[in-house]
Amino acid sequence: MAQSARAIVIGGGIGGLAAAAALHAKGWNVTVLERARSLEPVGAAISLAPNALRALDVLGIGEEIRDLAAWQGDGGLRTPRGRWLSRSSAEAAAARFGGPLVLLARATLVDRLAALLPPGAVRIATAGTLTDPGDSRRPARVSVGGQELEAELVVGADGINSRVRAALFPLHPGPVYSGFTTWRVLIPVPGTEFASHETWGRGRIWGTHPLKDGRVYAYAAATTPAGERAPDDEKAELLRRFGDWHEPVPAVLAAARPKDVLRHDVHHIAEPLPAYHAGRVALLGDAAHAMPPTLGQGGNQAVEDAVVLAHHGDDLAAYTAARLPRTTVITRQAVRVARLNMTGSRAAIAVRDLAIAALSKAGPALFLRGFDGIADWRPPYAAQETPTVKR
Repeated sequence: MAQSARAIVIGGGIGGLAAAAALHAKGWNVTVLERARSLEPVGAAISLAPNALRALDVLGIGEEIRDLAAWQGDGGLRTPRGRWLSRSSAEAAAARFGGPLVLLARATLVDRLAALLPPGAVRIATAGTLTDPGDSRRPARVSVGGQELEAELVVGADGINSRVRAALFPLHPGPVYSGFTTWRVLIPVPGTEFASHETWGRGRIWGTHPLKDGRVYAYAAATTPAGERAPDDEKAELLRRFGDWHEPVPAVLAAARPKDVLRHDVHHIAEPLPAYHAGRVALLGDAAHAMPPTLGQGGNQAVEDAVVLAHHGDDLAAYTAARLPRTTVITRQAVRVARLNMTGSRAAIAVRDLAIAALSKAGPALFLRGFDGIADWRPPYAAQETPTVKR
């Protein structure tokens, strides 16, 4: 790959920015096209497991992110009335996977990734449309405002409803509804102290976690028909569904304003793509393998994709071979976990809660086994092999 080779990244989210930073560090001339008017991310916070943090180490910002983030793991799983089903340990998770699980605001990660790119590399309010995927003899082409840009590599990082994916694989059915919707808030909750927790109810879950900057990240999910919305506002809907759950759920809801609440239906790609590339175009993140958030791995896998793509450069078949099997397994596992924690069957809930309590008594390491093979992933190249990135 020549030093002047061009890469166009369509999509300026976490995966797209990480890919641009990784490619830039490898010598590519990178342009990021983001159709939104800013890089402000949709969503509140992101959980980063050791696998993603190792990928960020390759980009040179892993330690900075660890310093800015709150460790996750001290807390556990509860019932809506507040009974602890299991307790978890941040130290046990770090010991098992060689590093901590951390949580920070998505905006913080986006800012740090964008800072790795040279001035002018990111073009906001700029939509890019793939017009030709190219091949071994000609570059790919992207239409931008009536202008045609050429590149030796185009990265489709344009999310779950990816137009790049649809152009490459028009016969693929695309994402399907996962059966539930999610709400998220990231707010200060003065005077409230609590242990991190996730609470599983009947077809509903709630999680509350403190951030290092003093704010609280809370998320909720419930089985609903696709497209359903509250008749008044989403805070009122949360109060109806979760207002009588254990503390700190009522305290978080009391502190939230209606405009603080984000709601999104969850979709995933149930049928794996035949490949994550075609011609000179590669897909990553949700564009390639959207998954339910039940393992907290969506953004983590996008960051993995980014450094693996940069490692293989223009050998996109090797990129597909490295990423498609792994992400397919993780997506299917996330779907299975979603079915478990979103079940509405009283009998299934009773069996589930008993099993979780039994696993917890056997020790936290047993409960962490679900992340074996996920959180212990390591990049194909080390940070010291990457040239210093200009900030």
